[in-house]
Amino acid sequence: MKYRLMKPGEESKVFDLVFRTFNEFIAPHYSQAGILEFLKYIRPSSLLGRLQKDHFVLVATAQRKIIGIIEVRGNSHISLLFVEKPFQKRGISRELVRRALQICLEGKSDLSKITVNASPNSVKIYKHLGFRQEGPEQIKEGIRFTPMGLEL
Repeated sequence: MKYRLMKPGEESKVFDLVFRTFNEFIAPHYSQAGILEFLKYIRPSSLLGRLQKDHFVLVATAQRKIIGIIEVRGNSHISLLFVEKPFQKRGISRELVRRALQICLEGKSDLSKITVNASPNSVKIYKHLGFRQEGPEQIKEGIRFTPMGLEL
C-alpha cells in the first residue's frame, strides 16, 4: 500500500472510486436531491477546481490502482473519505486520516481541531477514529450528515 498526493489528471479515477462507493453505501440513505447534489460535488471538474483553491487529496494505491482517497479543505475539514469495498476494514481510512492530519499540521501549525460532516453510515467509523459528534444529524440540500470533530 502506498500513500501520496493525487496527481494532476487523476480526477476521473478519484471520481470513479467515490462514485462506486457512494452508490453502494451512501446513496441508499439520501434523497434524489441529495444524490444529485453529491454527484455535482464529486465531478472531476469540481474536484479540480477545489484543488486549485484550498483543498488537497491524498490517495491510497495498491498495484498502481487508487483504492482510497481523502479530500481536505483548508487544512481543517475532511470533505471526502472513501475506500474501495474490497479494501475496507484494513486500516486504510485510519492511515489516510493520519497522513492527512500531518499535511494539515504542516500547513496550519496552530490547528487544534479537524472537522467532518459524516454521512449516516460513516459516523461509527469516525467515532472509531476518535471523532466526536458535535450536533444532531442535519440535512442540507438533500445531503444527510452529522457534524463531528477531532481535537488535536
